[in-house]
Amino acid sequence: MSDTKMAAKQKEGESWGELAKTVIYAGLIAIVIRTFLFQPFNIPSASMEATLLVGDYLFVEKYAYGYSRYTFPFGGWPLGDKMEGRFMGREPTRGDVIVFKFPQDNSTDFIKRLVGMPGDKIQMINSRLYINDRIVPRKRVDDYVEMVDGRENRVPQYEEMLPEGKTYLTLDRDPDSPLDNTPAFRVPAGHYFMMGDNRDNSDDSRQAVGYVPYENLEGKAMIRFFSTDGSARLWEVWKWPFSVRYSRLLRWVN
Repeated sequence: MSDTKMAAKQKEGESWGELAKTVIYAGLIAIVIRTFLFQPFNIPSASMEATLLVGDYLFVEKYAYGYSRYTFPFGGWPLGDKMEGRFMGREPTRGDVIVFKFPQDNSTDFIKRLVGMPGDKIQMINSRLYINDRIVPRKRVDDYVEMVDGRENRVPQYEEMLPEGKTYLTLDRDPDSPLDNTPAFRVPAGHYFMMGDNRDNSDDSRQAVGYVPYENLEGKAMIRFFSTDGSARLWEVWKWPFSVRYSRLLRWVN
C-alpha cells in the first residue's frame, strides 16, 4: 500500500474516532443535564387544565428541591435504596407545579399543584378549597373554552389565590362531583398534598395518590417549550405547521 493510501486511511480512521468521541461526549452532557439540571416532560392527561394541556412539553427544574434517588433516571442512584431523603434539599413553595413519583408505583410520574404543606389541614367543601379551616379566595373569570367532538364546550373557570398570594386558574366541570366534598386531610410531616387544577377530573391526593413524600419530588415545572394539539408528536416535524399551538410556546408555568 502506498504512503498516500495509508495516510488517507489513517485520516479516515481519525475522523471516525473524532466523531465517536463527539457522540459520546454529547451523550454524557445530555445525561448530566437531564439528571441534575433540566428534564423534558410531556403532559399525558387533562388533570392540570387549563394551566397545562395534553400535548404540552415542559422543562422541569431538577435542582429546585435538591436531589433524591428519584431524581436519577429510573431511580438509578448508584447506591440504590441506601440513599434516603434528599441531598441539598430545599423546601417547595405552596402553589408550585411539581413532577413527582407516584407513591404507590415509583415507575410512574405525576404532575400536580402543591396546595398542602406538612401539618396543614386540607378539605374540599362545596367545590371550595379550605386550608387550615380557612376558605381559599377565588373569583370567576372567563370560561375555559374547549372543542369536544367538533363542538364548543364552555367550562366555568376561576382564579384561586393561596394564602401566600400565589394565583392560578382552576376549572369546575361538575358542580356535583364526588371530589367537591371530601373528608379533612391532615398532611403528615415530610409529606405534601397535591391537587390538579382541573378539580373534577384529577387523580390526586384526594384519592389514590395520597400524601406525597418529600423524597418523591422530582422537580418544579418551569417553562413550556413546545405544544401540539395531539395530532403530532415532538419528532413529527412535517406535521408541525398544522398541529403546533403557537400561542403556548415558550411560556413560564404558573
